[in-house]
Amino acid sequence: MKRVALWVMYEGTQFSGYQVQPGKRTVQREIEAALATLHKGESIRVHSSGRTDTHVHARGQVLHFDTPLQIPLDKWPKAMNACLPDDVRIMEATHVSDDFHSRYHAVKKEYHYRVLLSKQPDVWRRNTTFHYPYSFDLERMKEAVPLLIGTHDFSSFCASNTAVKDKVRTLYEISVELEQDELVFRLVGNGFLYNMVRIIVGTLLDIGGGKGEPSELSTILQAQDRTLAGKTAPGNGLFLWKVTYETPIFSEEY
Repeated sequence: MKRVALWVMYEGTQFSGYQVQPGKRTVQREIEAALATLHKGESIRVHSSGRTDTHVHARGQVLHFDTPLQIPLDKWPKAMNACLPDDVRIMEATHVSDDFHSRYHAVKKEYHYRVLLSKQPDVWRRNTTFHYPYSFDLERMKEAVPLLIGTHDFSSFCASNTAVKDKVRTLYEISVELEQDELVFRLVGNGFLYNMVRIIVGTLLDIGGGKGEPSELSTILQAQDRTLAGKTAPGNGLFLWKVTYETPIFSEEY
């Protein structure tokens, strides 16, 4: 048996998230079905770097699984993609050590969130951006951003129905930049709570729109109270961009 890690991209519009759910189309279900085809019906379990929600996309999801097959690494993407739908692609495969775990060995995760600022919706980007046709002050958002950097209890920025008890996470970088007619949020941390990125984005958009002062972000953070933060931004603007390991496992393009 060898352990194989996969670099996976997917467009999340038609998925009910990553993780297998009864009666739902999910990324994990599609990938495990493709692996079962290659393994002549044998069930192969895949383990991910983390879950993504309904409509959320991934440029850099990482999975691993164990296999007895002796398929050359450069053949795995072609073999799997032939069994997968067009909205999931295997970009690269690599051998990893038997104790490697795509989730527990990740040291950083990077998410991007894209907001479309046009007055009218864009039919070509409706599935990959959050349409926000309102006025805002970018400098107000940039003033608030540094208050979130560092190690904090992010209870105020976590869905209230989560079962996770330890809500302390470290954010290494946060940026928000205007790219033509899109506002792009970039967040890098050691891990993220359920809906954490989307709630941070919703809160920063509120501040940019004049709802509260940038300095109030510290109060929201320290209160550890979800009701004080902004609304959860929609899933379609969110991308799991990259997962980083202590030793790089994929090519430089990753």
